[in-house]
Amino acid sequence: MRLWRRELWRLALLAALGTLVGWPLSAPGLGLAAGIGLCLLHHLRQLHALYRWLTRHPQSEPPAASGLWGELFDRLYRYQKGQRLTQQRLRNILQRIQESSEAMRDSVVMLDRHGDLEWWNNAAERMLGLKAAHDRGQHITNLLRDPRFVGYFHARDYREPLTLSSPIDERLILQFQITLYGDDERLVMARDITRLHRLEQMRRDFVANVSHELRTPLTVLTGYLETFGSYLAHDNAASLPPRMARGVDLMQEQTTRMQNLVNDLLLLSRLEIDQGGEDHVRLVIPDLLESVRRDAEALSGGRQRIVVEIDEPGDLIGSEQEIRSAVSNLVYNAVRYAGEGRCITLRWTSHLHGACLEVADDGEGIDPVHLPRLTERFYRVDKGRSTATGGTGLGLAIVKHVLLRHDARLQIDSRPGRGATFRCLFPAARLHRSATEARPARQA
Repeated sequence: MRLWRRELWRLALLAALGTLVGWPLSAPGLGLAAGIGLCLLHHLRQLHALYRWLTRHPQSEPPAASGLWGELFDRLYRYQKGQRLTQQRLRNILQRIQESSEAMRDSVVMLDRHGDLEWWNNAAERMLGLKAAHDRGQHITNLLRDPRFVGYFHARDYREPLTLSSPIDERLILQFQITLYGDDERLVMARDITRLHRLEQMRRDFVANVSHELRTPLTVLTGYLETFGSYLAHDNAASLPPRMARGVDLMQEQTTRMQNLVNDLLLLSRLEIDQGGEDHVRLVIPDLLESVRRDAEALSGGRQRIVVEIDEPGDLIGSEQEIRSAVSNLVYNAVRYAGEGRCITLRWTSHLHGACLEVADDGEGIDPVHLPRLTERFYRVDKGRSTATGGTGLGLAIVKHVLLRHDARLQIDSRPGRGATFRCLFPAARLHRSATEARPARQA
């Protein structure tokens, strides 16, 4: 501010001096103009020096000047020096990020807001076959043409990863994960999970083979126990000590439980291995729910009230065996764990955006801490109670896999003392379009 006032005083002094010089010559205005012109000429010279410095040698020392112009040159020089240091730091950071990305074993691909390729690391070249000379600027779906990836990319729902084979080597199994950032830009990462995939396949094969091999000895054991049990039932029980008779009953009970476990393991293995889809037909949901209700009432033995509610009629496209298995598991769990005297409701609702199949009870409920793990194999909220009820611990895992095969998802709501609600949410693509028109004809 002090320099600015000094510059104003200099202008005023030159104007006054020019006026005094022109006064004896009877031209004070001309003298005033000459004084202001001298001041303007000084500023034009300094402005020209600034222009030459900025356009020719911006990184050199600023021109020598005094007063306001000297302060301006010094400030610009310090600002430029700070900007150069900031730019250098940013370049170093970007270089380190690029070097670390190049060192990653996972593929990293950067896309612009249109989905065109901008940059990728060396791993992307090995796993995806990208070539810098030809592929830069190409749309990602022009290079990764698998319909599943194209659908995953355009769906913009990247909460879950996508597993696919590499486009250049089918033996290589990759897990894709897309992240949105910036101005609708995308970061595509691909991990090599070939080893994990093989281990998972080995686990599935092992469970399937062991379960299959266990069926034969269990069948033999069950047959002999049934024969022995029928022999004791015909007035021969008195010839056997009470402890041995109780042992026969326990063997029959545990053999039945083992058979149920083997059957569930085989079903779960089939759901994991088989792609499905061939047996998908139009399912009349009210009839299916009514059939499940009758089976559940037989299991309950009158201890609970089981009702079916159809809020909006509509048919589903899917596998009748798998959907029946999923619904039965949910209802049977409610029968086992809801408690005596409770009400279990099977509710179906369909609308333009999808459908919901709901199994709700007003029983004891489940602590929310257990909800994220309920669909894990053999996970039990109460191990003692689950063992007593004869459950295998695979029911909800089967439900999850059945829903995944039908493009659906499971939603669980429960609170202690407020019952539990299990919702199977199906997309609109799984509904039969003419279901609402066909329903009156079937009822007639």
